[in-house]
Amino acid sequence: MSTPENIHPTFGQLLDREAKEALLNQRGLVVWLYGLSGSGKSTLATALERRLHEEGVFTQVLDGDNIRTGLNNNLGFSDEDRSENIRRIAEVAKLFAAAGVVTITSFICPRNELRTLAREIVGQADFLEVYVECSFETCEQRDVKGLYAKAKAGQVQNFTGRDSSFEAPEPRDAADLILNTDNQAEGESLEQLYQAVRPRVALGQETT
Repeated sequence: MSTPENIHPTFGQLLDREAKEALLNQRGLVVWLYGLSGSGKSTLATALERRLHEEGVFTQVLDGDNIRTGLNNNLGFSDEDRSENIRRIAEVAKLFAAAGVVTITSFICPRNELRTLAREIVGQADFLEVYVECSFETCEQRDVKGLYAKAKAGQVQNFTGRDSSFEAPEPRDAADLILNTDNQAEGESLEQLYQAVRPRVALGQETT
């Protein structure tokens, strides 16, 4: 999409990223958690934020339900709206990361092309893709929000995993980290996630 002639970005005039990261004594990063509803994304995002906060790391969580009540409250769940939802989130996450903030997102993000879009917007160096893997059956048993029961009763349309497909990362190593919450406890998943994130947000560390 071309930039309208009357828009003049001022990025080059703004305080640079290095200055902001030096002030916070940390590197900006986007931790992109995704998976089925009920897989444990939001739980892990919240737990990671609290652990990092206790260590003095400045964070921001972008959660699917919260974003859809504000920034993206005009979007539904069609393929087009899902794509726009992810595009907006990725752009916001990119701004936070550029300000030195460790940004933790929690969204279903059901298709490989959507994750690719997010990675391209944020940038490879600032993007940590984390697949929170859990079977539909386990998520349905948990049904922490009551959505699976509503979907089964026909009260929720385009429900991911039932009416709308969910794609696991393809190839599997497209995800930087896979946390299988079917087979491991929350604490174990959190520890794996923390160990993947902490070195990357330490100022002066090399990124991969």
